[in-house]
Amino acid sequence: MSLRLRLALAGAIAIFVAMGLAALGLAQLFAAHVERRAVAEMSVQLDQVLAGLERGPQGLELTRPPADPRFTQPYGGLYWQIEEAGSIQRSRSLWDTVLDLPVDTLGDGAVHVHWLPGPDDKDLLVLERSITLPARLGGGAVRAAVGMTASELIEARRDFMADLAPYLGLLAMALIAAGWAQLTVGLRPLRALGARIAALRTGRATRMGDDWPVELRPVATEIDDLLAARDAETERARARAADLAHGLKTPLQALMGEAARLRREGAAEQAEGIEDTARAMRRTVDRELVRARSAARALDARADPALVADRLIAVLRRTPDGEDLDWRQSISPGLAVALDDADLAEAMGALLENAARHARGRVVLSAREDGARLLLSVADDGPGIPETKREALMRRHVRADEAGTGLGLSIASEIAQAAGGMLLLDNAEPGLKATLALPRARDTGHRVAD
Repeated sequence: MSLRLRLALAGAIAIFVAMGLAALGLAQLFAAHVERRAVAEMSVQLDQVLAGLERGPQGLELTRPPADPRFTQPYGGLYWQIEEAGSIQRSRSLWDTVLDLPVDTLGDGAVHVHWLPGPDDKDLLVLERSITLPARLGGGAVRAAVGMTASELIEARRDFMADLAPYLGLLAMALIAAGWAQLTVGLRPLRALGARIAALRTGRATRMGDDWPVELRPVATEIDDLLAARDAETERARARAADLAHGLKTPLQALMGEAARLRREGAAEQAEGIEDTARAMRRTVDRELVRARSAARALDARADPALVADRLIAVLRRTPDGEDLDWRQSISPGLAVALDDADLAEAMGALLENAARHARGRVVLSAREDGARLLLSVADDGPGIPETKREALMRRHVRADEAGTGLGLSIASEIAQAAGGMLLLDNAEPGLKATLALPRARDTGHRVAD
């Protein structure tokens, strides 16, 4: 699961939990508010009950009952009751029941609120007050209570929640959408980070730069430091390889001089052996120099195959293997591959030398574009190579015959692979067709500066 989806899911869950808790809290607040309103209404009704009391021949009587008709309807939902010295007077709405007030001690004028079972098996909200009657009513203490059916309060709470639920749902959706937008904006630098790293890998950028949010700047700085360390190590390795190669050149020149001396003295066979060995060593040294240079030039590499091919053919025409061959070069000028001139010359030169050595009369160079790659082909009309030997020939020091050092095709394959391409071998009927599949050079007009 992506980081954005995980954060969005966690945010959505948190929002739904928060909305649920908010709904419960609002329901409790509304219920408390409705209860306070009901108690305030019953307090007025209780005042009306107490104001209508008179002392008659039968004792206390309610001569002016509250005006609400529910007090007079059996189980009407509003009830009043007065207790005095063991006698109880109650509203007609109580019918054949009484309010079972709890044993309670109230001060004069004190008010208590109770939830009690009522008539018709319905819960009641009851307001109870203890008062001392004035002298005109005979004095003494009475307990007066007014109750109302709690189902009205419960129904009001249910209606409130039904009205509130759609708005809470809309609010939750709006918060989720806002959270998603926030994630999109907040995580956008991570996508840019990935794009910049891809640009580093492909050579379209050389450094991460410092145009990053504060949270990502340490990452970009560490990557730049790592790149700088890598470049420094590459430069040191290149210098060491160059020093080693240059150090070997003098002994190789000495070997060639010794071979020339032996040849002058008539030891031609021994001289030829030394020369072959020295040439093989020289070629290996030169190759390592090219590899060392290519590591430093990898990001800026760009070469025109047509120009390189023309130079190579001009040289090979003056060699014993190539002077009698028909060289056909059809590579369009202006094409570019992501290789240095020296690397491309090394790879194409290995293929052209191999073709010149085995061709009977013709070598053809061609190129075609294949998406992001350029296919450079060298075809000769020689005997070709059996399919079973092709893979082995691209390994070092493996030869199809006794000529050469066995390095040519392996070097061409290594150069192609280092550039992100490959070397393909196929019989051309007649002959061999060797193809370098190389990445095309990218436009470097928008490179990121160091």
